[in-house]
Amino acid sequence: MAKIVLGAGSSHTPMLLASDETLPRFLETDQKIKHRDKEGRPTTYAELLEKADPKMAAMTAPAELAARQNKVRAAMAHLGKVLNSSSLDALIVMSDDQDEAYLEDARPTFAIYYGDTILNSNEQHEQYRRRFPEWYVKNRQGFFEESKPRAYPVDAKLAMHLIDWLMEHGFDPVASKRMREGEGEGHGMAYVHRRLLDEAKPIPIVPIFLNTYFPPNQPRPRRCYELGQAIRKAVESFPGDGRIGIVASGGLSHFLVDEDFDRAILKACADKDAKFLQSLPRNKLHAGSSEILNWVGVAGAAEHLDLNWFEYVPGYRTPAGTGTGLSFATWV
Repeated sequence: MAKIVLGAGSSHTPMLLASDETLPRFLETDQKIKHRDKEGRPTTYAELLEKADPKMAAMTAPAELAARQNKVRAAMAHLGKVLNSSSLDALIVMSDDQDEAYLEDARPTFAIYYGDTILNSNEQHEQYRRRFPEWYVKNRQGFFEESKPRAYPVDAKLAMHLIDWLMEHGFDPVASKRMREGEGEGHGMAYVHRRLLDEAKPIPIVPIFLNTYFPPNQPRPRRCYELGQAIRKAVESFPGDGRIGIVASGGLSHFLVDEDFDRAILKACADKDAKFLQSLPRNKLHAGSSEILNWVGVAGAAEHLDLNWFEYVPGYRTPAGTGTGLSFATWV
């Protein structure tokens, strides 16, 4: 039978793509975006700055930013090496969508893409040009092809099997066979293709989208964990002896770094503490921190494996403590 032989998780923030020189400029964007505190309450950058530890200013000096970025670069390289050397026949990618593949006219809680290929486009989504400065848009361009769009392989047979099996066992995922005209995959999938997988011989993926970001139909932690469990069972009923990997793309806490919460998530993954992961407080899963749900799903799918490696870098980038809990992990 086919089997999930590898689980993985990775942050996918544009911060990962930044040069040492660009890192300090995230202060410009973080001062303008909407924020929530560690309990999920709406707040402002000024309010976060007022309450921040005074030591944070020294922790976000350019030299400190660069030192943490080097740890992150090493972790990304390690994770990519593991993925590409594990002889995987397919890689299931669980990630969220942020007004990329799915919009307000129809935003599914869960969706599985089953086209033969998925396009990585070198076109930027116009919303980012409207909202962010040019340096940020250029930095984010690292998710996408440099010169022209590229079609990456999808394991369509496995994707269709997952859809069929889940429909028979209590899940009703949306089935998506193509992107909208002129659009390519969202940044959660694009990050995996452009930053983790071998571009010369990319592993076929199965994209699974979770609507972590947008109310009112965000999946609950319990349902994400159960989806992961169901995906594992579906894979094990797939004909053949395929070696399948599954990766969570996104997370952990952001745009305010919550080290205690992030470390509790990683500990629960290591301890296989399903109860903790299934009962995460929803008030702490807003905005970027909602991507923790992708990790909850992978933890459910990989509960037969052991968390054998992780790297956690609290990616503070401003004196207010904003940034991302930069996290990378593997289950084998």
